Amino acid sequence: MSIDYNKYEAVIGLEVHAQMLNKSKAFCSDAVEYGASPNTLVSPISLGHPGTLPVHNKEAVKNAVKLGVACNCDIAQFNHYARKNYFYADLPKGYQISQHNTPICENGHIDIKLKDGSEKRVNLIRIHMEEDTGKSMHDQDVFDTLIDYNRAGTALVEMVSHPEMHTGEEAYQFLTEVRKLVRYLGICDGNMEEGSMRCDANVSVRLHGAKEFGVKVEVKNMNSIRNVQRAIDYEIKRQIEAIEEGEKIFQETRTFEATKGITIIMRTKEGASDYRYFPEPDLPPLHITQHFIDEVKHLMPQLPKALFAKFTNEYGLSEYDAGVLTESREVAEYFEAILQHTNNTKAAANWVMVQVKGYLNENAIDINDFVLKPEQIAEIILLIDEGKISNSVATQKVFGELINQPEKTALQIAESLNLIQESNSDELQHWIDSAIAKFPEKVIEYKGGKVSLVGLFMGEVMKLSKGKADPKVASQMVKDTLDKVS
Repeated sequence: MSIDYNKYEAVIGLEVHAQMLNKSKAFCSDAVEYGASPNTLVSPISLGHPGTLPVHNKEAVKNAVKLGVACNCDIAQFNHYARKNYFYADLPKGYQISQHNTPICENGHIDIKLKDGSEKRVNLIRIHMEEDTGKSMHDQDVFDTLIDYNRAGTALVEMVSHPEMHTGEEAYQFLTEVRKLVRYLGICDGNMEEGSMRCDANVSVRLHGAKEFGVKVEVKNMNSIRNVQRAIDYEIKRQIEAIEEGEKIFQETRTFEATKGITIIMRTKEGASDYRYFPEPDLPPLHITQHFIDEVKHLMPQLPKALFAKFTNEYGLSEYDAGVLTESREVAEYFEAILQHTNNTKAAANWVMVQVKGYLNENAIDINDFVLKPEQIAEIILLIDEGKISNSVATQKVFGELINQPEKTALQIAESLNLIQESNSDELQHWIDSAIAKFPEKVIEYKGGKVSLVGLFMGEVMKLSKGKADPKVASQMVKDTLDKVS
């Protein structure tokens, strides 16, 4: 049976959980540390022992407000918590402290850019605060599932989008922007592979032009942004094929098997009534003052969207360059620090994107651990601009040697390696005469109109000078000398 997939439209909403980079948990002083020995970061409070009482975490609240401000949300000044009740082995208290009817942030939006260059605004329903569960480990024991409660109680924010996305690519770009945003804000490391950022996708399909939504299916357990796109693309195809074959779509929760690229059913989907929400009796309401919100706004860093506009409009960079440089807050700040010492914006951008990022990727290190300061990169650019070294010498020799000896200046490195370009006309003329004398037959071809042979002579000049000849000066002298040859 031939299926016309294009007559259907997918409707996608995402729920993104971001684990906050706090030193302690959401409602107690237990430490938060990824990779710690199982069940070593717990206490009677995070385990929900009788008689223990939770308390608010100011840093967690501050991080939630940061995200809300960055997403242009309305910030609620009066906040209440609820108990979300369900039984699962990794939930030590038997309930989760979460915000139900009073999320700290409402409305707001995330702007995304698609591969075809078009832009789309995805509106948000809410961002709310809650605590994380523990972690079930199914691969540590042959017979049993083991539980690690270290993660239980860790502060989370959950971002819920409106069901306004229609393709896996849109979901991919949405998550990419969210991850970039939380990393810029310093509130989450965004590592989906480690579970510190997680995403559930709600997917349904309907005929194009239909107003009512189809039956929603939730997809979980996607450990990368790419896998979120794969899972959604598969689920859209699965639902369309089921409908075309006369099958009924059920509201259910499915898991994504990355190795097979398919989703499989986990359980029927719970409704809000199944969680028996009721107000958290042990945690008093939280009042956030406008002064507190204003303080958070004052401490906000420049965000990627604003930096992108700055890099393209003020610095005159291409959209591609601006996109690469704003992928990471640290890289963007390093680039701007270079511009404190040079006006050559394009050269600074190229050095960061090619040499610096290439070195970081090759050595698997973060830019915060890079040994060269921004002013050292600016000095290399200055040496090139002044004609003291060529760009090739700078990238192939000076840059690497400076990394090995970061206590020195770029000029000291260039001088110690005898790399300072020679622009003395007498010395250059000697190399040029030698190069021309080596290829008499090519001189004849050049005189016959094959002007591209200048490159051949220039290559020989650079070889004879061991790269020290100033290319601009030497190139013109080669042409002048060739034109004088009879």
